[in-house]
Amino acid sequence: MMMGIARRWRRMREMRECMHAGPKLQAYLDGEVDEATVRRVAAHLEYCRRCGLEAAAYREIKRALGAREQPADDALARLRAFGEQLAATGPEGPADT
Repeated sequence: MMMGIARRWRRMREMRECMHAGPKLQAYLDGEVDEATVRRVAAHLEYCRRCGLEAAAYREIKRALGAREQPADDALARLRAFGEQLAATGPEGPADT
């Protein structure tokens, strides 16, 4: 019982952090945020797989656009899948089972 409560509490904290980091992610990747935000987003990306994958996809697209290349198919597929998942489940993501 206590393990379930601790896991839910941790998941709620992570979701709250994703909600704060997510909107700042693009500005963070473009170097357009203050130092405190850089630290917070960087720390979040170190342990949040979901946001880390989103950041990796954005980096790949940005790199490809900078080089005027076609982005890697897997980066576009990951970004599309992430968008579809957000549309289907909302920012909270799927419920813990």
